[in-house]
Amino acid sequence: MEITVKLDDLLYARRMTLTDLADKVGITLANLSILKTGKAKAIRFSTLAAICTALDCQPGDVLVFEKGDEPVDAEETVMRLIK
Repeated sequence: MEITVKLDDLLYARRMTLTDLADKVGITLANLSILKTGKAKAIRFSTLAAICTALDCQPGDVLVFEKGDEPVDAEETVMRLIK
């Protein structure tokens, strides 16, 4: 199970570059790139709201939950995040 970031699809549909989005949202291009590539561990709601405003979309358009066959061990996930 994982959360997938669909920024590429949204940017393509709106004919917008990552640089354009970074300027509209007020986030660095480097941090936005980390989010776009799925390497981010977390996202602030304020950042997600700014992205949704800039792209005229809903949070579910940006982040998609993909359910896999493997169950997620919540304790292991928390321990990995706090390390």
